[in-house]
Amino acid sequence: MASCHAPQASFFPQISPPFSADTSSSPIVSCRFPCRYASLQVSSPSSGTFVPRAEEKTKTERNIFACAATASRLVAEKPAPTKKKTTITKEEGLVLYEDMVLGRSFEDMCAQMYYRGKMFGFVHLYNGQEAVSTGFIKCLKEGDFVCSTYRDHVHALSKGVPARSVMSELFGKATGVCRGQGGSMHMFSKEHGVLGGFAFIGEGIPVATGAAFKSKYEKEVLKNDKVDAVSVAFFGDGTCNNGQFFECLNMAALWKLPIIFVVENNLWAIGMSHIRATSDPNIWKKGPAFGIPGVHVDGMDVLKVREVAIEAIARARRGDGPTLVECETYRFRGHSLADPDELPEKAHYAARDPILALKKYLLQHNLADENELKSIQTRIDEVLEDAVDFAEASPLPPRSQLLENVFADPKGFGIGPDGRYRCEDPSFTAGTAQV
Repeated sequence: MASCHAPQASFFPQISPPFSADTSSSPIVSCRFPCRYASLQVSSPSSGTFVPRAEEKTKTERNIFACAATASRLVAEKPAPTKKKTTITKEEGLVLYEDMVLGRSFEDMCAQMYYRGKMFGFVHLYNGQEAVSTGFIKCLKEGDFVCSTYRDHVHALSKGVPARSVMSELFGKATGVCRGQGGSMHMFSKEHGVLGGFAFIGEGIPVATGAAFKSKYEKEVLKNDKVDAVSVAFFGDGTCNNGQFFECLNMAALWKLPIIFVVENNLWAIGMSHIRATSDPNIWKKGPAFGIPGVHVDGMDVLKVREVAIEAIARARRGDGPTLVECETYRFRGHSLADPDELPEKAHYAARDPILALKKYLLQHNLADENELKSIQTRIDEVLEDAVDFAEASPLPPRSQLLENVFADPKGFGIGPDGRYRCEDPSFTAGTAQV
């Protein structure tokens, strides 16, 4: 993993009490990152709140592409930060590049295997969002925790789960990271601190919050000073109107839990535009309402994401509590491989491909040459070919595995009086209705 060095000066807003009467020091106003949808908001001097302009919002709903382009342009044209930009070493840059290329290439291979009938069910790919996973996870320690969504393959890879294990799981094979029982949407690895992918939106946030509480409890109640694990919860913009999101923000703020809430705002919740689905499209503003720093970052730039990640992780690890980070990103494929991917603004965001942007940075700053980057791609291609061969040659899960990890009482429904699994009995299926 790339070593991450915390920047000297903080760019996080200083959080004042959430009900402070002094609106001039509002954490929303003082946030370094400007509102992406500035044209949709007006400031009320008397209350310090933001009120949507109905006229402009209606216009946006009629033209989603124009708004998305404006959002991205505002990110690109925001004033340069006053502090010195975080730099990376050659080693760090190559680690970031390799991880992003691995994620993209793995997902492209998944698409091939899916259309060849090697995978079943829904498969949600991460193409275009690699800067978010790499920018955060490569700044974590081995003992830190990650909770994902149904778009979880790349998060698992970034956290160190072998490509063989992830590919085999997608093939439904016994050698998969969940022995073929999880499939595409449920990657879990205790060894690597991957606490699962979750099919329903918002499910992973309470799990990540629980993991953060575990770290807090072990350190402060059980007095284990060696514990400093941080949790990162990844979720999409469609989750941010979900009750579990707000409940966990409140709990994390109340107990100052070591967790980072990372919103991968790709602007679409399946086929619903984020602009149309929420009263205020600026998700980062939900943090200060709970006394949590809210930060917006260009999720198509891995170096900017990494810069935010370094400080958010450092805050959590030293006991300063949670952070809400909104990463504006974009998925280059459909919601799943069963969905269309022709959205009006796709070409606009494809021109800001995060992998090509990092490649350009590495070359311009003499951190790598073309041959080094080509050798990385070649090595990854070999890893993926090996992963596919391994998955295809692996056995399917045995029938005896069917009821494992299903029932709390291993001597109940799953195992018969003779100590054998009921599903091993040839008459098991025939008698299922009666049982």
